[in-house]
Amino acid sequence: MQTPCLHLCKNYCLGFYFHQPNTQTISCSLSITSKFPKPKGTNRRLITQSQNRPSNGHNKTNPKGKVTVKGKKENVWSIDNEMAKASSQKEKEKEKERERSKQRRGKGKRVVGGRKNKIGRVLVSAAMLMEVETVLQTQEPVIKPAWNTFASSVSGIWKGVGAVFSPITAEMEPIEIGNRNENLYDCYTLARIEAVLSPAGKTSEIHRRINRVTLNPHGEVPQLKETVNDSMVNHVLPNFESFDLATSDVMEEDVMGNEPGLVFFEDGSYSRGPLDIPVGDIDDSKYYLSPTFKFEQCLVKGCHKRLRIVHTIEFGNGGSDVQIMRVAVYEEEWASPANLQDQSDLKFDLKPFSQRKRTQPSELTGPWKVFEVSATPIYGDEIEAAESNGAPYVYLCTETLKKRSLPESSVYFGEEEMLDMQDVTVLWLPGGVTGYVDVDKDGILTIGVGWYSDEGINLVMERDYGLDGKLKEVRWKSEVKRRWSDPLPV
Repeated sequence: MQTPCLHLCKNYCLGFYFHQPNTQTISCSLSITSKFPKPKGTNRRLITQSQNRPSNGHNKTNPKGKVTVKGKKENVWSIDNEMAKASSQKEKEKEKERERSKQRRGKGKRVVGGRKNKIGRVLVSAAMLMEVETVLQTQEPVIKPAWNTFASSVSGIWKGVGAVFSPITAEMEPIEIGNRNENLYDCYTLARIEAVLSPAGKTSEIHRRINRVTLNPHGEVPQLKETVNDSMVNHVLPNFESFDLATSDVMEEDVMGNEPGLVFFEDGSYSRGPLDIPVGDIDDSKYYLSPTFKFEQCLVKGCHKRLRIVHTIEFGNGGSDVQIMRVAVYEEEWASPANLQDQSDLKFDLKPFSQRKRTQPSELTGPWKVFEVSATPIYGDEIEAAESNGAPYVYLCTETLKKRSLPESSVYFGEEEMLDMQDVTVLWLPGGVTGYVDVDKDGILTIGVGWYSDEGINLVMERDYGLDGKLKEVRWKSEVKRRWSDPLPV
């Protein structure tokens, strides 16, 4: 694969060229398109398109719809937004915005059919703004994590569950077509990850092999009871132990080294993607080339559980179209060292995503104590870049008290047939998971993931790309919900 070329076009649009990688047999797609503005322009156009291609070798395609969005968008909740207004003013404007949203819905684009979802869960919303209340600790440098420690943290046998979701509605989409021509929505995974000495012998490489079994033809809400001949049928999924995943289909097999664009932490968390997204003029002779990249971000909870979200994003039309082809989510639990067979008697307790509730926006509102570690690549030093397998990173940490407010709009897809896609940013997924791909007013592309737990802890990982296509910053955050009174008791 050739190295992408990077240059800036005359009209300051962000363009992308890359050789199309081999696509997997199964792909579920989500697409967001972003037009970067000319210097004198202030508006940008966002196109959201979703296609789902579950496959068992038949390559069936089921396009779901295409929506065009015009207008300005603010950044996602986890990024400090300088445009955030005072809390008192926003409270006054919320009611007005809700009324305007109701009026807009009649003019929205049709993205959902006539079926009704009686559960009425929030699936998508606008950005949640985060306002800084108090700085507890200003930015300070921290030591760069050690590669060997990181490799040790991710190594082992991991059992997990996975699912794929629509980037428009955040609804669960089929992963595969079964033997009986039925859609299958959940999967169990078994990952064997181990650190192996690289051929050069200087450092280790992380080898990963993931096996998968798909299941669940019922979609989300698997415990749904249906009336069949006046009798009730309860859809119960088979458990993890009923499958031999060691001999099942191989979903993925790859090698991860200390590569450019990889930002890692010693607990096993990481953000993986390209260091540079190629930028250039549109070449009509290469209209068929659509560079595609995977952005994989991993959050770790308690060293033995982790969440991975993989965004597969295609950059077309010289970079004016940013299409999210696939959003895959996996939660995994450490079972044993990689060189030992799993002899644990502990029962695998992770539920498939179809059996989990979705976090509501109200659960993430209010004051939070936020500890953040950021990694910023330093460009320009070719010697140091070569020694570190890419641009060197500067790690900084800070601690603040912040307040998160409700999004200006949220959509219950089960109740709405028409939707105005203005300001649709956050996907609210089962298991406390939130995902987003957003372009702010300055043209910064942000790809992020959040993981909320009932204990009041929200973990966040996100990466930013500038208009020049270069990685700008990676942020890891641990947010703890502030439950004490204000002011603090004496």
